[in-house]
Amino acid sequence: MSTSGSSRSTQGFTDRFERLGQTLGAREAEHAGGLEQARALAEALRARVASALEAFHRASRAAGAPHLKVDLGEVRLDDKHLRAVEFEISRGRHRAIVTAKSRGDVTLVGPFHRGKTEGPCRSFPFDARDELDAALGDFLERFCEEAATP
Repeated sequence: MSTSGSSRSTQGFTDRFERLGQTLGAREAEHAGGLEQARALAEALRARVASALEAFHRASRAAGAPHLKVDLGEVRLDDKHLRAVEFEISRGRHRAIVTAKSRGDVTLVGPFHRGKTEGPCRSFPFDARDELDAALGDFLERFCEEAATP
């Protein structure tokens, strides 16, 4: 293959994906505001979980069990849903996921074991803050109990 032919072929290939990026970007642009709201809520929920886990770690260390360490992931784009963000709570094979979707709901997934079917799931609209707060507390407590059970 000649160098000039290869150059044209590479440019055509690149142009093809630039057009695709423009098309898909234009389609998804209308969801940017909802995704921004979902990220803001997920960040707020993550901060609440971080605070609760700090208290949990402090108390479990004081009680003589520093090995009850639970990890908290950062808010990131969701693995399954294009228009959502998530953060993960984990310890060993135990997992739980909090997902905030641009359509206006939050889903609490788990706890479950890595490599197993995710679930159970509970969803709440963004504006159901009291109900979501109560469920988040129950969810995190259930996770900590399961993750600390041999």
